[in-house]
Amino acid sequence: MNHPSLSANRPVRLLRHLDQITTELQQGAVAIGNFDGVHRGHQRLVERLIELARKVSGPAVVFTFDPHPARLLRPAEAPPPLTWSERKAGLLTELGVDAMVAYPTDEHLLSLSSREFFDTVVVKQLSARAMVEGPNFRFGRDREGDVKQLISLCRKAKIDLEVVPPLLLDAHYISSSRIREAVRQGDVDAARQMLTRPYRIRGLVTHGARRGATLGFPTANVEGIDTLLPSSGVYAGRAWTNGAIWPAAIHIGPNLTFNEQTLKVEVHLIGYQDSLYGEPLEVDFLSHLRDIRPFASVEHLKEQLQHDVRSAGQIAERFVDA
Repeated sequence: MNHPSLSANRPVRLLRHLDQITTELQQGAVAIGNFDGVHRGHQRLVERLIELARKVSGPAVVFTFDPHPARLLRPAEAPPPLTWSERKAGLLTELGVDAMVAYPTDEHLLSLSSREFFDTVVVKQLSARAMVEGPNFRFGRDREGDVKQLISLCRKAKIDLEVVPPLLLDAHYISSSRIREAVRQGDVDAARQMLTRPYRIRGLVTHGARRGATLGFPTANVEGIDTLLPSSGVYAGRAWTNGAIWPAAIHIGPNLTFNEQTLKVEVHLIGYQDSLYGEPLEVDFLSHLRDIRPFASVEHLKEQLQHDVRSAGQIAERFVDA
């Protein structure tokens, strides 16, 4: 499975500041929101965004925030992110968006009234001719602006607006919070069904105890993870490194057989031979294999690891194009 990256052929356009917006990215259709995870509900919204962009003969642009405004306003209540900005931009590019603005959230932005935000961002900087939003869209200081006000502002500014209803799955709306809860519980299968791509984390490979190598299953010890981590367990997945993909078995949690208590993220890249120390690593979660537990002996542990790796490899092969 060591084929090249499956990212979109189109270059990812990620802008960090409004002054980077050129005339070619103005006069199009705009969607504003966090787009955390880029799930299937977001996909539906983006489909309408692209259709409206074509209608007004302009670009399709997503305006999002980095970090999430709640991290400045209510840091103790801020939800852990599902994606980082570069990943988000890549996923949106795959869906057909022309550019993503990851505005650096600051006190000035958060102090703007809903009207000031609309005039500054939508009218002046983006020169939008169309907008697409969900029914729960809020904007401006203290989230004072809602869709009702947005309809009024767009009408006065002669901007086409479409409000896209949320998407249902199993009688419940798909949302970033619902996906976050599934990941927290280790139900990466459910998360994958709601996302446009499997759930992914990233980190840096550091030196570990090298116990996996002595057991015949060398692992990459991944630290510095800046998104939500699935609960402790063993997972089937795949690892992305140096532009190639490798099937992977992932262990999250302490090594209970050796009486360890420290939570670790260890990734065994199936078939990979080279060193990864000091390298960045991105890891997709495809399916939950089992809970972690202590084993009566090292031999019993090795037998289970053989089974885990075999199962992980089989599952990863089914997701070559996902």
